[in-house]
Amino acid sequence: SKMSEIQFEIDGKQVKATEGMTVLEAAQNEGIYIPTLCHHEKLEPFGGCRVCIVEVEVRGWTKLVVSCVYPVEENIIVRTRSEKVDRIRKTIIELLMAHAPDSPELMKMAKEYGAVADRYEKDPSFCVHCGLCVRYCAEVAQKHALGFVDRGINKEISFIPEIAAVECNDCKECFPLCPTSYLQAAFVLAQSLSFPETEPKK
Repeated sequence: SKMSEIQFEIDGKQVKATEGMTVLEAAQNEGIYIPTLCHHEKLEPFGGCRVCIVEVEVRGWTKLVVSCVYPVEENIIVRTRSEKVDRIRKTIIELLMAHAPDSPELMKMAKEYGAVADRYEKDPSFCVHCGLCVRYCAEVAQKHALGFVDRGINKEISFIPEIAAVECNDCKECFPLCPTSYLQAAFVLAQSLSFPETEPKK
């Protein structure tokens, strides 16, 4: 049986989508741009960076949702650029820029939304916690060489030395996914600190 079709509205445009699709996917199919940082079509949606937040009106009630994880529903009204959405997106971008002021992705978004790079106290961990590397390594490469390490409120991404020493040099498929330069730095650090010197094979 054909997947049931759902009709709803995005930015004043009537669109069709299939059940189980997210608002983000439906928008992308219609050529409607919603900014994303932690989204990748090969990966399970993560809802980590919140940049793709949109306004959804359901039977007269309006709420803000993260579009990469929010499923389409019949007759909802989606606004990707309301005043409220733009204001919140701007704040999210500014918070992310405190971590990664030089991220090309974020700089593009900042221009679009009038975000100011030094609005918040700099905390240059350079990692914006999009999780792309961790998730790609687990879901696609299936090597599990990266993990989230909890340092209080600062979740950090870290290579797991025993696995990384064996797997990463020949792979590095996660490197181009990183929206900042953090991943390469973390890799170099992990190598210098803890990759065991491999014994020459006898």
